[in-house]
Amino acid sequence: MAIVDDDPRLLESMGDLLESAGYVARSFSSAGSLLVNGLSDLDLLITDIGMPGIDGFELRDLVLKSRPELPVFLITGRHEIADQGRAQGAGGFFRKPFDAQALLTAIANALHK
Repeated sequence: MAIVDDDPRLLESMGDLLESAGYVARSFSSAGSLLVNGLSDLDLLITDIGMPGIDGFELRDLVLKSRPELPVFLITGRHEIADQGRAQGAGGFFRKPFDAQALLTAIANALHK
């Protein structure tokens, strides 16, 4: 599992949350660093939408071209983005601050289909 966000505090807290639930998550501060690392060993991707360079929508589209079966969750703190159709059509979508238990439930559901 991978988390992509340009906010180091969110990466740390998300990593702690996922680890406490028994998941192994790798953190990336940009979409580019995730793409350089590769996607082959991922079972799920959580990405922020609003990032410099490649944003979360673009990252989701790139990832799904090579790994269409990979669950991708989008997160954002910007509510104007959250209301866009592109966000609403996403498989997993969360507004910051999000409910940790709701996120863990969605992850479990996505991984155990």
